[in-house]
Amino acid sequence: MTAPIPFAQWLQMRLTTHGFACGAIDGIVGPITTAAIKAFEKAHGLPVDGMADDAVVTALRSSSSVVDAETAKTVEHRDPPEEEIQKIALVSNTWPRQSGVSAFYGGVGTNQTTIEIPFDMWIAWSKSTRARKMTLHKKVAPSALRVLQRVAQIYSAKEMHELGIDLFGGSLNVRRMRGGTSYSMHSWGIAIDFDPERNQLSWHSPKSRLSNSDALPFWQAWEAEGWLSLGRARNYDWMHVQAARL
Repeated sequence: MTAPIPFAQWLQMRLTTHGFACGAIDGIVGPITTAAIKAFEKAHGLPVDGMADDAVVTALRSSSSVVDAETAKTVEHRDPPEEEIQKIALVSNTWPRQSGVSAFYGGVGTNQTTIEIPFDMWIAWSKSTRARKMTLHKKVAPSALRVLQRVAQIYSAKEMHELGIDLFGGSLNVRRMRGGTSYSMHSWGIAIDFDPERNQLSWHSPKSRLSNSDALPFWQAWEAEGWLSLGRARNYDWMHVQAARL
């Protein structure tokens, strides 16, 4: 099991999930987080004092709801600046660059293992079929499991369903990249797709579902382990996350 999320980070994650983004989820309750708490309190009919008391925590534990445009405007800097997103996505040296995956991971389709998915997940192209396991490279499997466990701590089942992160679009798949001759990152079992139907390859923000602000804690959970979102880095293929840098 992963270590418990520090309260301040949990607070920021839940506020973001409810539509009150706090900028970077860094565990620092500064002016932006306080403004988000106040906006959340106002939207839920609670005393507006910026304090994360029991009433606020109880409300944050409930399933998130869509906020209206006027409420959304009360929180400044709802998303990190684009340059910060690029930095977040590309800064890690945990995994190799795409050009070095063969040297790091070995041959395509080799050194694979499976992990048990720690929440209810369904096959994206057969939504009545349960996905119980993912096949991944042995070097990335423990990291992916930690992320999925963290995601299960952040989101309720209803929220995961609304986001589409309970729809498994595939992991290991030895094939060439679309329109190219190089192997896809899926060929090494170092990439995972979520909800391909609502995050199609050529779709950009805000059309792709996982480009919306309530998905930010999901992506930050992956980025904390060095994984890269093509959506966050290049604003396309928002379904996809990989254990390889560009």
